[in-house]
Amino acid sequence: MSAFTPASEVILRHSDEFSARRVLFAGDLQDTLPASFEAAEVRAHTMQYHHWQQLQRAMGDRAQFALLADADTVAGCDTLIYYWPKSKQEAQFQLFNLLSLLPVGCEIFVIGENRSGVRSAETLLAEFASLNKIDSARRCGLYHGRLDKSSGFTLDDWWQEYDVDGVPVLTLPGVFSRDGLDNGSQLLLSTLEAHSKGKVLDIACGAGVLAAAFAHRSPKIRLTLSDVNAAALEASRATLALNQLEGEVIASNVYSDIGGRFDLIISNPPFHDGLQTSLQAAEMLIRGAAAHLNIGGQLRIVANAFLPYPALLDDTFGSHEVLAQTGRFRVYKAVLARAAKKRA
Repeated sequence: MSAFTPASEVILRHSDEFSARRVLFAGDLQDTLPASFEAAEVRAHTMQYHHWQQLQRAMGDRAQFALLADADTVAGCDTLIYYWPKSKQEAQFQLFNLLSLLPVGCEIFVIGENRSGVRSAETLLAEFASLNKIDSARRCGLYHGRLDKSSGFTLDDWWQEYDVDGVPVLTLPGVFSRDGLDNGSQLLLSTLEAHSKGKVLDIACGAGVLAAAFAHRSPKIRLTLSDVNAAALEASRATLALNQLEGEVIASNVYSDIGGRFDLIISNPPFHDGLQTSLQAAEMLIRGAAAHLNIGGQLRIVANAFLPYPALLDDTFGSHEVLAQTGRFRVYKAVLARAAKKRA
């Protein structure tokens, strides 16, 4: 089995074209192709912290994790290889940022799985570059063109706001439930009774809506929010600031950068990485919770009812409780007792 995604395999079919180019990889990078890619120079920009962690080990400063690409990262690049994400809004946000920095005449390659909607790249970029499909393989499409004119980009234009139970939420493209609170998070929020105090960790925090709404009910709790998505981290900081709430916001692949112990860990954990189903993050969340909870502390998560989390909870904590459920979602609670199994 290839170590690369189907999209990267298609790029490798054209590898001879890039040997003399100065290449910038960006978008939904899900493997380490940039680290081994043969070109005159290779750099990478990603909004996903766990993807950056993989790339940074081999690429060092040539790999950037940030909400926006900056001029230093893009400087000197004459070719963009962009991996199309599952969200068209996210693609537009990232590409307009990149095309505001890249030089006119820059070669543009856009690659993505057909089911991701990569076909819309042609119309999305029509004002700035004329793209043509040059390859179709591995259920992916590869598009090529040249930058005819730079795009404009101002971050302030991309913010969106909505309200949850009187709590204003700020969010950006690429953040989960950008247009409003999803049903699963709403169900989890309905189970969060007011706490007089305690340390609370919100993993996969998105726009910070769960933490902000909970803090309104429990003003003395101490908040830590984490996510792998740079847009989510920026949105969480903005949501906390808008609500005059204090909290630490950390880029972390589940517990990779989290220290200390908490009284409550809450999460609506993702079960996709890009378009692919992946339970890895949720399994890391559950199994690692015991090492990050105080005795008597609890993990409270919401998940689709069909996902196999009850067995993981029982294996880690010894037991669990279903606090609420609908036809689609369940909210699970597990408490760390002294006799509970602990796994880092």
